[in-house]
Amino acid sequence: MAEQGVGKWAFLIGVLLALIAGIGTGIGAGFADNMWITALLVIAGLVVGFVNITVKETQAFLVASIAVMVASTSNLAELFPGFEVVGAILAGVVAKLIIVVAPAALLVALRAVYGFAAE
Repeated sequence: MAEQGVGKWAFLIGVLLALIAGIGTGIGAGFADNMWITALLVIAGLVVGFVNITVKETQAFLVASIAVMVASTSNLAELFPGFEVVGAILAGVVAKLIIVVAPAALLVALRAVYGFAAE
């Protein structure tokens, strides 16, 4: 049960940090590209992948992860003509969220592949 609490906090901290760093990236703040922020986002994603996602949630989580990653391929910066800063902030937030989601998705996908191989 304590692991679920750690995973929940890792997810919340990762998303909050991704939002703050993404907004910073969108407005051009230098802190947003700090190596330590990126490391914290990756660690949060790894904790989420190890602790939070159960076998039952694997498919839904991987589909949601793909959706977040596909969203990053769209040209979010030009989504709001006349309000380029809003688009830049949105693109920055999605880019930072991917840093949290990708490690978690990789762990969950590897666990699923291992489950198939073990059967």
